[in-house]
Amino acid sequence: MDAGLAAVLGAVVGSLATLGAAIVNGHATARSQFDQWRRQQRRDAYGNYLSALHDRDIAMDAILDALRSDGPDLQCVDEKVQHFINLAREVHRATEVVHIEGPASLTKAADDVARASAGFSEVMQRLVKNAHAGDVSTKDADNALATERERVLYEAVKGFRTAARDVLSARS
Repeated sequence: MDAGLAAVLGAVVGSLATLGAAIVNGHATARSQFDQWRRQQRRDAYGNYLSALHDRDIAMDAILDALRSDGPDLQCVDEKVQHFINLAREVHRATEVVHIEGPASLTKAADDVARASAGFSEVMQRLVKNAHAGDVSTKDADNALATERERVLYEAVKGFRTAARDVLSARS
C-alpha cells in the first residue's frame, strides 16, 4: 500500500470517528437539555400547585376563623366561601397539570391531597350550613374535627412536597 492511499484511509477513518463522536456527543447534549427542560416544566407545575393550595387553604382558614365567633357575620362568611370556591377551582386546574406532567408518584400524592382537602372541606361546609341554620349543637365537635382534618391535609401536602423534591432531584 502506498503512502498516499494510507493517508487517505487514515483521513477517512479519522473523519468517521470524529463524526461518530459528534453524533454521540450531540445526542447526549440533546438528552441533557431535554431532561433539564422536563425538570423545569415539572418544577413549575408543582410550584403552581403548591401555591394554589396555599392560597386556597388561607381562604379556608379565614372561613373557619369567621365561624368561630358566637354570632358570625353570615354575609361575610358567604363572601369568604365564594372566595374559597374560586381558589379551589384554581387548585383543580393546577392539579390537572400535575397529572399531565406526572410521574405517577406525584399523581398519587396529589390525589392524597385532594382526599384530605375534601375531608377538611366537608367539615367546613357543615359548619357554614349549621351557622346559617343557627344550629350550634355540633360546633365544638366540628371544630375539633376540623383541626384533625387540617392536620391530615398538612401531612398530605408535606407528602406531596417530598415526592416532588424526589422527582425533581432524580436523574432521568
